[in-house]
Amino acid sequence: MTPKEIFLELLKPDGKPERQLKQYEALHLVLTDPINGYLRGNRVKGSVSKDRWGTTILFPEDAPGATPHITATDKVCPDVTHWRDYVHAPDLIANCGEGWEACARQAREIAGDRKLVCGFMGTGIFEQTHFLMGFEDTLTGFYEHPDEMHELIEYITEYRLQYVKLLVENLRPDAIFSHDDWGAKEALFMKPEMWREFYKEPYRRFYGYIRDQGVITIHHADSYLAPIVEDMIEVGIQVWQGTLPENDIPALQKQLKGRMVLMGGIGAAIDRPDSTEEEIRPYVRKALQTYCPGGHYIPSITYGIMGTVYPHVDPFIDDEIDRYNAGIHMPVEDLPAVPRRQRAKPVEISTPQAEAAVSDAVLTDMGEALCRGQKKKVAALCQKALDSGIEAQSIVTQGLMPGMNKLGEDFSAGRAFVPEMLMAARCMNAAMELLKPHLVGETAVSAGRVCLGTVRGDLHDIGKNLVKIMMEGAGLEVVDLGVDVAPEVFIRTAIEQNCDLIACSSLLTTAMNEMRSVVRMANEAGIRDKVKIMVGGAPITQSFCDEIGADAYTDDAATAARVAIGLLSA
Repeated sequence: MTPKEIFLELLKPDGKPERQLKQYEALHLVLTDPINGYLRGNRVKGSVSKDRWGTTILFPEDAPGATPHITATDKVCPDVTHWRDYVHAPDLIANCGEGWEACARQAREIAGDRKLVCGFMGTGIFEQTHFLMGFEDTLTGFYEHPDEMHELIEYITEYRLQYVKLLVENLRPDAIFSHDDWGAKEALFMKPEMWREFYKEPYRRFYGYIRDQGVITIHHADSYLAPIVEDMIEVGIQVWQGTLPENDIPALQKQLKGRMVLMGGIGAAIDRPDSTEEEIRPYVRKALQTYCPGGHYIPSITYGIMGTVYPHVDPFIDDEIDRYNAGIHMPVEDLPAVPRRQRAKPVEISTPQAEAAVSDAVLTDMGEALCRGQKKKVAALCQKALDSGIEAQSIVTQGLMPGMNKLGEDFSAGRAFVPEMLMAARCMNAAMELLKPHLVGETAVSAGRVCLGTVRGDLHDIGKNLVKIMMEGAGLEVVDLGVDVAPEVFIRTAIEQNCDLIACSSLLTTAMNEMRSVVRMANEAGIRDKVKIMVGGAPITQSFCDEIGADAYTDDAATAARVAIGLLSA
C-alpha cells in the first residue's frame, strides 16, 4: 500500500492497513496557496507584524514560530459589545483570486499517487476570537456578554466558510487540515457545555460543508479533548491530529471503535536540544507498543505541522516506526487503560485565619459568590461586611481567600475551567479596589512576595496569568514581569523588590533551559538561601526541576499557589 492508500484504509471502521504510517508521510500540506500567502506572508522570523485582522504578531529570532501578542492597548476588539466597530474580516475574494491553477498543479505533482493533497487552514474559530480580544476577554465574554459573543463567532464562522469554499473550489484538495486548540495539556479551556453552546454548531456547519464536498476532515488540536470527542465525531471530524498522550489514547480507541483516526501520541517532551537517541527511542517505542494495537492510529509528533523543532529528533521517531513495522504484531482484544497523570496532592496549608471558624454569613456568601463569578454581588457583600464593622483584612482572609481556594481545588479536580478562574479574578480585583483604602490603616498580612514571568524566548502568558490570579488570591504579593523575561531580570527584580520566591513559566521546550540559568544566576548572586525558585509549564517535569536545582514544580495554577504558600511558610 502507498501512504495514501493506508490513510484511506484507516478511515474505514473495519479498515486493515498493512503497516503504521510514519507521521505526516501520507499528507502533502499546501502552505503556499494564495490565501495563506495573503494572510501569513508577512510572518518573518525576527519581525513584528500585523495580520490581516489587525492582530500584532511577534516572531523572535530564537522562537520556533510566530505568536499573537495582545495587550490592553493594542487588542483589535477592546469592547465586544461594539465588536462591529472594530472587527473587519480580510477580503479574500478581492485579494486571493490569482495563482490557484499553478498552486493546484504543483500540489498534485508533489503529492503524486502516494500522498493526499491537503489544504491548510490555521487560526480556527475559537483561536480567531482570542486573537481579536485576548484570551481573558474571550473566556469571560461567554459569561458577561453571551449574545455579542455568539454574534462575533457567527461572523468568524462565515469568514471561515468563505475561506474553505475558496480552498475546495480552487485547490481541489483531498483533505482539509484545520487548526483550533480548544484546551491545554490536561483540561479543556472551558466547560464542555460551554464549548457546545458556542462552538459546536459553527463547527458542524464548517466540517459539514467539507464532508458534503467529498473532502476528508482533519482537525488539529494538541489539547486534552477527551470530554468532547463524541461531539467532534458528530460535527464531522474524521482525523484528530495532535492527540496528546494525556487523553488516554487506548481508552479512546476502545470507545471510538474506528469512528475517528487518532494522530499523535508523541509529545514535545523529547523535542529538546539536549534530547538523546537513548532517550528518544524508548519513548517512541513505548508509544508505539501502547497505541498501535488499538488501531486507527497514526504515530506522529503532536505539532500541527510536519517536523520537530530540533531536526535531530525526527529521524529517530521515523526509524522507530520502521522498526515497529518490521516486527510481527498479534491483534489484541482488550488493551489495558493508560491512566492520565495523577496530579500532585495539594499541600495542606494551615493558618490561624483558616483554622478559625467563619461564623459570619456575609463572609461565607462572599466566598460562594466569588466562586460563581458574581462581581456585583461580591462587591456588595464587601461593602456590607465593612458597614457591619468587619475589618478589611478579615474580609480578605475569611471571605475572599477561602472562595479562591475552593475554586482552585475545583480547577485542580477538573470541576472548574479557565473562564471560571478569570471571572473569579475579576471579582477579586473589584473587591480589592473597594478594600484598599481600608487596608492602608490596618496591618495587612502578606504571605510573601513573588516575582513571576514567562522565561526568555517564550511569549505565552495564559498559564502565567492563571498562576498570578491564584497566588494573589492566596495572599501573595506578585510582581508580574510579563513574557520573554531574561534570567538576569528575574534575579535583579528579586533583589530590588525583596521577593521571597521566583516563579518561572514556559510553554516551549526551546525556552525551558532559561530556567536553568535563573537557578545558576541566583546562586551566583548569593540569594539562593533566601529566595525559593518554582518552575512550571507544559514541557516541565519534576525530574527537570530536580535536575536544575529548583525548589518546586507543579502542573497547574491552583497547586502552584498552595505549594508557594507552603514553601514560604516552612
